[in-house]
Amino acid sequence: MTTTAQPTRKAADARMPGTWGLGVHQGALELRQFFRQRDQVVFTFAFPIVFLFLFASIFSDDVEGAGITASQLYVPAMIAAGIMSTSFQSLGISIAIERDEKVLRRLRGTPMPPSVYFLGKIWLVLVTGVLETIALVTVGTVFYDVGLPGDAASWLTFAWVFVLGLTGCALLGIAISSVPKSARSASSVVVLPFLVLQFISGVYIAIDTLPEWMLNIGALFPLKWMCQGLRGVFLPESASVLEVAGSWEYGRIALVLGAWCIGGLLLCLGTFRWKSRSDG
Repeated sequence: MTTTAQPTRKAADARMPGTWGLGVHQGALELRQFFRQRDQVVFTFAFPIVFLFLFASIFSDDVEGAGITASQLYVPAMIAAGIMSTSFQSLGISIAIERDEKVLRRLRGTPMPPSVYFLGKIWLVLVTGVLETIALVTVGTVFYDVGLPGDAASWLTFAWVFVLGLTGCALLGIAISSVPKSARSASSVVVLPFLVLQFISGVYIAIDTLPEWMLNIGALFPLKWMCQGLRGVFLPESASVLEVAGSWEYGRIALVLGAWCIGGLLLCLGTFRWKSRSDG
């Protein structure tokens, strides 16, 4: 009797998906839930595109000595903001809401490994980040004559800036999700610092016109370096004169974004909570 039960249990365990398989299923669930909320989908994808149209239409003159127009300067900056929107802002708000609504507490009480929940979020951020980037690149190339990278090295630069930037911002979003005291305050707590960062990181205002103290604060966070890296990918070399150092500084960009990935992970491990503060 025992001999029969043991192979049965082994066969059942063999049929159960592993952590990665469960993570894919969780990611598919996250994506279905996201795309079912049409207002959230429209806001997430339309917000950077609308702002790109607004700023690129208002400021469209040639940038002296850079060989580009102001409209073209906004394209890589808004791509970087779009990446941060689908990672930092999306996770910061959604996880805070799920914690307040006891979703995280119920998940923690199931046999599902905690890593599966985060793998699902990774798939959500990756897919929405790629779609947002494709949409903004399309708008930039069609309406503002921004050229696509012309060689493999530039595409490789685009890839690592995207991956490191998305990862660092996602981890920062998970960390800040523990700050709001309730679901109602989540949007205010997350959106305000994101909005400030966009102004001091060269998204809405050209980096060469910002006061030095703002530049120093912006340089502490990943958005400024994502903007700079993507400008190097999509703009001609002549536009590097607009940077503070007069060059794209790819080495420093990789160093800062990589540091945010490591530091963000440590920050998440130290701050993430499955229960809201009211639950103890």
